Amino acid sequence: MENQTSVIPLKQPIVFELQGFDVQPGNGPFLFLLALLAYIAVLLGNGVVICVIMTDKNLHRPMFVMICHLMVCDLLGATMLLPRLMMDLLTGLKKIAYIPAIVQAFCAHTYGAAMLTVLAVMAYDRYVAVCEPLRYHSIMTSARLHSCCAVAWIVALLLIAVLFSFHMNVPLCGHIIPLTYCSNRGILNLACIPTPDRSIIFRLAMTWTLSTVTFILIAFSYIRILSVSFKQGRTNSSIRSKAFQTCAPHIVVYVLFQIASLIVIVSYRFPSLSQNIKKFFSILIFIFPPIINPIIYGLVSKDLRVSFIKHFSNRVRNKT
Repeated sequence: MENQTSVIPLKQPIVFELQGFDVQPGNGPFLFLLALLAYIAVLLGNGVVICVIMTDKNLHRPMFVMICHLMVCDLLGATMLLPRLMMDLLTGLKKIAYIPAIVQAFCAHTYGAAMLTVLAVMAYDRYVAVCEPLRYHSIMTSARLHSCCAVAWIVALLLIAVLFSFHMNVPLCGHIIPLTYCSNRGILNLACIPTPDRSIIFRLAMTWTLSTVTFILIAFSYIRILSVSFKQGRTNSSIRSKAFQTCAPHIVVYVLFQIASLIVIVSYRFPSLSQNIKKFFSILIFIFPPIINPIIYGLVSKDLRVSFIKHFSNRVRNKT
């Protein structure tokens, strides 16, 4: 197995060592500043969107409630990675205890799963809104809205909980994780025994099923939406324009997330790439979508943009 330094199982308290980035002397503070700026952008962008939606009663609608859940997912992914990475870059200490390592790995995988399930629920909401406009409010009631959001998170949490249950009692013989963050596979590679077949099968089946099912749901929803909007748009072009403005942000967010995921996978297929580049690509999925998502919704969603400007103007007027 990779990273095994001995055949004697480690005893608690176990402390892992993240290999992280190979930083040249003196470059740590600069990289820390870049990570800090990225984290501030994530907190500011997603925090503003959540606050605006929560404080404006006109935005207490299913689509915006789901956008809030997506922003929470963004915060989970970035917070899982960036504070720890900043500390590593600033102090050079790359050690992490067993429990924080498990928590970090659990949050990393939950972020990936929840992004897909939440986006699938958002696609269903848009499908009902465009394809069944007269029945939308009777179908997407407050109870069903919160049930859909809860199911999205529960499915993600349960899948990752089962995934992690396979290695909770596995003895570990190594302590070096060759990544900038902890992951299920990174920890399992330190096991004294080969990875159980059931764990490999479940991981592959879970990844394939979750990706395929959410892709089918999202693709079906938006294909039907485009079909209906183009048919109705022949008599009223505003319907087609409104449907496009409503659905475009969700499609862009989903595509960007999948591209970030694909970059991670493809980068490890090129041995010639430096380890630092591979590690950078591996964390891109936790940084780029959380930064860009609130910008996408802020630029495209007129209601959200107008509400933000109104709240900002009121605060400035009150201060003056």
